[in-house]
Amino acid sequence: MKAGMPITASLIGAPTDVGAGDRGASMGPEALRVAGIYSALTQRGLKVIDQGNISGPANRGGPAVNGYRNLGEVTAWCREIHDTVYRELNEGRLPILLGGDHSLSIGSIAAIARYCHLNAKKLRILWLDAHADFNTRELSPSGSLHGMPVAILCGFGPPDLLNIGHRIPAIKPAWVRQIGIRSVDPGERAFVHEQGLDVFDMRSIDEMGMRKVMEIALQDIDSDTHVHVSFDVDGLDPEIAPAVATTVSGGLSYREAQLFMEMIADTNSVASVDVMELNPALDVRNKTAILAVDLLESLFGKSTLMRNPVANP
Repeated sequence: MKAGMPITASLIGAPTDVGAGDRGASMGPEALRVAGIYSALTQRGLKVIDQGNISGPANRGGPAVNGYRNLGEVTAWCREIHDTVYRELNEGRLPILLGGDHSLSIGSIAAIARYCHLNAKKLRILWLDAHADFNTRELSPSGSLHGMPVAILCGFGPPDLLNIGHRIPAIKPAWVRQIGIRSVDPGERAFVHEQGLDVFDMRSIDEMGMRKVMEIALQDIDSDTHVHVSFDVDGLDPEIAPAVATTVSGGLSYREAQLFMEMIADTNSVASVDVMELNPALDVRNKTAILAVDLLESLFGKSTLMRNPVANP
């Protein structure tokens, strides 16, 4: 988000849990709308357009086939998301994808990477999550594609998904900063290390503090950088955000999550967002959706006091 420029944000609902192992994330977009995402972002000075929901094939369940669950359905959803997000970017709008499970980020980030390549923009992805999402069919215990999006975007996955963004790989591991990681499968752990993925797990946050972690994660962002925030709600501690199917104890506290968002906002470079894995069936009075909206407000500039934003070099 560039200082001094009017921003139009597009809300894009993706009501499906087709890439997940559990049902319920399909209700996430409506829960975010009920929590007031439209008015909250409007109050931050954005012009907001709700584009409604993308449609795609139903989740019929079933076991993994050749290492992937619901590959055809995930591919169909991701293609629709790619085309929608790419269109919004070309119209000069800031796309906010309301998930839905995290496999859908394959479509959104492939579109963003394509747009950045064609417009000579540097891309950096801030990935808030409990999981590295760097599995492959050989490594995944379940075959659920919501555990594979980062690996697929980096070129490791089925051809149908690799080809969505028109470039293989769509992104490089060096473009990704993962924050809050605390659950990685054994084979996945070695693969993450082999590929040099930049991961700030919860131990890093415990030892250095969120401020230092974010200073490192944001250090190479400049005025030509497109910052994409992929916000998986399970990156937060389940004590404050219970509405996720894959809860892992020991996640980001409320203040850590706020600082994560506020320091990204200070760069004035946020240009696209995903909000993923919100499962209202597991929530209490929509508290997790309300918290997610609160954090998005901080991502777009809400703070207690007026502060001078970080100057881009």
